[in-house]
Amino acid sequence: MVLEPGTAVKPIEATTQDGERVSVPLAEPTVLYFYPRDDTPGCTTESTEFDAHLTEFRDAGVAVYGISTDDAESHRAFAEKHDLDVTLLADPDAVIAEAFGVPVENGATARTTFVCAQQQVCGVYEGVQPEGHASAVLEDMRQMGLIE
Repeated sequence: MVLEPGTAVKPIEATTQDGERVSVPLAEPTVLYFYPRDDTPGCTTESTEFDAHLTEFRDAGVAVYGISTDDAESHRAFAEKHDLDVTLLADPDAVIAEAFGVPVENGATARTTFVCAQQQVCGVYEGVQPEGHASAVLEDMRQMGLIE
């Protein structure tokens, strides 16, 4: 079952598309968008839109991470092909997806987004439509009072 708003979350650790191991504390406002596969139409739309709004997110103090079960090498190729600056986290064993209750079918995560802050879930989006999602999340974070 997908985590609900108000649920406490622990920091996550994963490997980025650059092969760097990172810890994401989830203390500051953070967006985690789970997507099924690198370089597929919907996932490309979603990732390029988050990337297009990345400066707005960063200027507001929000970290943004894309997560799928693809490995770091696949993420690197995807990021290079589409000139993405957004950080992609590899979750090949679906450990992060499982921790957040994101369904995994045939090795791919369901398109689900979480807004976290102060180590808790503040917002959840299931069954995400990729087009326009990044701008909607940004606006919702303003409405939640997480950013100005």
